[in-house]
Amino acid sequence: MFCEGILLNAGFPDDAYARYAVEGTYATTNLATFKAIAKKYPGRPRDTILRDLVASQPGNEGKWFAAAKDAGFFELAIELANRSPSDPRTLIRAARDFAEERPEFALAAGMTALRGIANGCGYDITGIDVLDAYAAVMAAAGAAGMDETAVNADMRALIAASHGGGEFVGRVLARQPRQRLRRDGPASAARAAGTALRIR
Repeated sequence: MFCEGILLNAGFPDDAYARYAVEGTYATTNLATFKAIAKKYPGRPRDTILRDLVASQPGNEGKWFAAAKDAGFFELAIELANRSPSDPRTLIRAARDFAEERPEFALAAGMTALRGIANGCGYDITGIDVLDAYAAVMAAAGAAGMDETAVNADMRALIAASHGGGEFVGRVLARQPRQRLRRDGPASAARAAGTALRIR
């Protein structure tokens, strides 16, 4: 914006940010918006910018998950995804991509995706999405050295506490053959039909 530029050029970045940065910056994606503001205001902490953007859209916190994740704010990303719905497929991709590098983050993202699906979030969700989420969760759990039985128990509790789509998730997982997740990653495991979760 013209006025924002005047303030920045005059050496008043704090005034420019407070008046124009969040309300006056728009890009094609939330991540692009965040990057545009961070570029204009290099002296302002990046996490502060992101939190200000999130606060400007109350009720849409989950839509900032990808921006927080791509900016490297992994804990904040999970926090946002748990405050309002986030696209399950975005969460599943994050869980798959970070299963080895950041297993705790990947586990949280995958579990949040499954909870979202079980509660009816997402568009045109299929059984493949459920299996992909489950495979990513189990890959992350394995990388983190977690007990598979405990993770399955957490998933059963998650499904039991859900509203709407819990039966769908449970049926998809219960139909799969009981086999251990292969160590060559969640994509291969999904192709192999995943590891079974027995819903009692």
